[in-house]
Amino acid sequence: MNASDPQLGKMSNLRRSQRVYVSAEVVVAFERAKETLPPENTKTVIVNAHGALILLRTPVTMGELLTVTNANTEEQLSCRVVDISSNSESGMTEVGMEFIEPAPKFWRVSFPPLNWTPRSPEAKRHRPQIVAPPLTAKEK
Repeated sequence: MNASDPQLGKMSNLRRSQRVYVSAEVVVAFERAKETLPPENTKTVIVNAHGALILLRTPVTMGELLTVTNANTEEQLSCRVVDISSNSESGMTEVGMEFIEPAPKFWRVSFPPLNWTPRSPEAKRHRPQIVAPPLTAKEK
């Protein structure tokens, strides 16, 4: 397959698991041999069964090993930095991290199946519920 092959673009868009926009609190520990860094408290931007996109203040390098702790469950997993890009809005760096071993239950999120689309019958539009205020003693 060459770079102009239309199938190449389709293959690069395939994902092993669905992404879910979730802001989960995490603590990231850095596993560096030559320096000791304090853990960093942060949040996820996107999660999936194989990792997450997080925001970090601490600079990292591609392939660097990290330990991420889910702040709600205190479960820890090792992961690897697989993508780095700056986020000018927050001044932090967006870091794509991949679990060493897939862990779909780490985030405590039910991921949609791979064939799910917004057109799926299960995809319902959000309809805000209007809640009437409680009746006062006069109205009862």
